[in-house]
Amino acid sequence: MSSTTPSRRGFLGAGLGAAAAASFSIVPSRVLGADAPSNGLTHAIIGVGGMGTGHISYVAKPDRLVAVADTDENHMLNAVKIAGAGCKGYRNFLEMLDKEQIDVCHIATPPHWHALASIYAAEAGCDIWCEKPMTHHLGEGAHVIEAVQRHGRMFRLNTWFRLNSQFYGLGCEVKPIKKIVQAGLLGWPLTVRVSDHTGFNWKVKMWSGRTDLTPQPIPPTFDYDLWLGPAPFKPYNLHRTHQTFRGYWDYDAGGLGDMGQHYLDPVQYILGKDGESPVEVEAKAPWPVHPDAVGFWWNVEMRYADGCRIIMESDVVANPETKGQPYIEGPKGKIFMGPRFDPPELKDAIAALPDPEPMISDFRQSVLTRRKFGLNEVNGNRSVALIHLADAAIRTGRKLTFDSAAMRFVGDDDANRLIDQPYRAPWHF
Repeated sequence: MSSTTPSRRGFLGAGLGAAAAASFSIVPSRVLGADAPSNGLTHAIIGVGGMGTGHISYVAKPDRLVAVADTDENHMLNAVKIAGAGCKGYRNFLEMLDKEQIDVCHIATPPHWHALASIYAAEAGCDIWCEKPMTHHLGEGAHVIEAVQRHGRMFRLNTWFRLNSQFYGLGCEVKPIKKIVQAGLLGWPLTVRVSDHTGFNWKVKMWSGRTDLTPQPIPPTFDYDLWLGPAPFKPYNLHRTHQTFRGYWDYDAGGLGDMGQHYLDPVQYILGKDGESPVEVEAKAPWPVHPDAVGFWWNVEMRYADGCRIIMESDVVANPETKGQPYIEGPKGKIFMGPRFDPPELKDAIAALPDPEPMISDFRQSVLTRRKFGLNEVNGNRSVALIHLADAAIRTGRKLTFDSAAMRFVGDDDANRLIDQPYRAPWHF
């Protein structure tokens, strides 16, 4: 099979036939009924060079990891070794989707593959566990949502702070902050600052691209053409690919793409903005921005229609006036990292406040019950939009107005071209 197969529909037609393909669009028979140990789910992973190896540990009994796929043969063989007996290895994930019966497909590729891989997995009848960021371009989200819902699949995004776990740098879970905001104790509108969180700022510098790359021979164990997939062709250089791919616009968006959804998805949730996006965005960054290599930026400010704001800062040294400012503040109160509440009575009020609406935080439960995971294709698309809006402001170098309903920039063709970036032929939705 060619590594440039443009559509999984054609691939399924060649290998499975319409009846078999349709049979994968329902819940597998082994998971119908009670959740007994014998009803283990089968998992597979696309991309096992970095984050994907971590996904191996996500598969716990009674579930089984039946296959992994990676365009780098060395990555694939290493993952098979870690997974142990019963796990097959593939160089081409489309072949894996064709040959294996997979209940849950994990997508841990670079972000430029997240949308298409999610769509192909949905077409193959898999539920989807996708790494962040959910998409690489803003326009891809609608296609992912359509495919997931048309095929009746469950989808989870692999960031969890709106669901559980102590939020990076905040010193507590998101839930008590959500309760305070939900009860209106801070007043309205609110300003949230995402700045000196652990990891957010140093990864902006860490994942910077190089502008002096020269062509190198492609290793015989690496299918570079398939790795590129829908991304524009650029001559191979190791720095474009393994581990450092995040420094290039074609595949990711630097530290913002790597960590942004971890930090920004909880903000969308806290503010109750899962159904909308900001209407204005402005960035401060060195200009002009390199068209290939991701570089530095200083801050981005986004404003919602009701006046709520998100301020992101990649370097508090460059913005000394913001150091020590509250994480979230409104006209009636403030919450600082730590957390510290002002006035202190806010902390005392938390226990008496109503809890937020419950969400499914165990993807296995979502798969077995066919109920949406707490962070799914719909609200995940809204939180990844914050990254895409910030990227557009950084790359255009000007203040942008955004239509939250149409998901388009207003009167800015350059910015809108970043929404629907063309795929390299013959790849398409």
